[in-house]
Formats: sequence, structure tokens, C-alpha cells
Amino acid sequence: MHIVITRPKEESLYLIENLIKLGHMVTHLPVIKIQKLETKKINLLNYQAIIFTSSNAIKFMNIETFNSKIKCFCVGKATELSARQFGFINIFTSEGTVDSLTELIVRTLDIKSGKLLYLSSEFISKDLDKDLINVGYAVDRISNYTSLPVEEIDEKILDFFNKKPPDVVFIYSSKSAKNLFNLINKYSLLNVVTQSNLMCISEKVLLVLKQIKWKKAF
Repeated sequence: MHIVITRPKEESLYLIENLIKLGHMVTHLPVIKIQKLETKKINLLNYQAIIFTSSNAIKFMNIETFNSKIKCFCVGKATELSARQFGFINIFTSEGTVDSLTELIVRTLDIKSGKLLYLSSEFISKDLDKDLINVGYAVDRISNYTSLPVEEIDEKILDFFNKKPPDVVFIYSSKSAKNLFNLINKYSLLNVVTQSNLMCISEKVLLVLKQIKWKKAF
């Protein structure tokens, strides 16, 4: 299959490598670019656990006091790898969605054992912190990066799409979905994507792109 991955490069490498190993053709078409946000220094000794749903949150951490043994919760192998490279050693990983990570945290952590720290993008498609607060956890959410739209598609990629339309397009956030929608219209790709299956991480993300006629949407 010809698969299009729309996440930024650092978050996509592990997935792209594995899809290629499985025999798929992969086009990397990031629809957002990442920019650091300034934050106050963080003392990890104030928390019982830290939560990451993206490698970018790890990359832009502003740490005053580091605790390598703090429980560290990650979505996906790519985020886990970034956490290990940073120096965390007590890592719990959930494959798939933010919901599965929330379930893992609830199964693993005692509500009374202390606060949780959630480092995230300015824009998130699922309020993980609010879900945890609703079941009794104390959570500090700090946004240490944001996403900006990518406004151009390389001519070589456009030519390739017209010759070999994608079989599957992966979308991971509402912001990415909006930017993809704008690029599809800007470059007149509606006829191309009608031949493609759309795979979204949640119903909320899917809503943004439902007005486009995809082959199928999941």
C-alpha cells in the first residue's frame, strides 16, 4: 500500500521504518511544524509521574531538577524511545490512543500518591488531563510547544500523488486535519484523495475532514 504519514518527522520515524519493513510505500507529508513555547523550570521531584503523548514535549522540557526514576507514561514506541534517550528509566508505554494511555495510568497509579505532570502541545485533540482529574487525580498540564501550519507541498510529492494516489492517509490531531483540508483545496487534490482511505485517531479529528469524499474513513 501507499501510505501517507502527516506527523512531523521526529514523531514519525519509528512508524515509517516499520511500515517500510512490512513492504509498504510511505510518503512523509507533515502538515504541521513544531515550535517551542517558553515555560517556567520544572522540578520533577514535585510529581509522582510525568505524562507524554508526543516526543516534542520531551524535546522541549525545561527541567530544574531531573528525576530519572519518576514514573513516565508514553503513547507509542517513538515517544518511549525519546524518553529513554532523555534519561527516564521507569517507563510505561501504551500503544495506540490517548484513551489507552489514560486507562494504563488509572490501572498503575495511586490517586493519593501525588500530583501528575502532563507536558503537551498547546493544541490537543483529547483532554487527557481533564479525564484524569474527573476520576480523582491531581494533574498539572504545561504546554511547552505549539504547532503551525505547513502551507506548501513539494512539487515532487504532488506529481507522485497524481501518479500513485495514496491508499491510506493517517491523521493524528484536529489541527493537522484542518491543515490537511486547506492543502487539499489549495492544490486541487480532491480527485486524488477520493481514491484514498482516511484513518483518524478519533471521531473529533474525523469530523474536520468528513466533508471530503474519501474512499472510506475510519
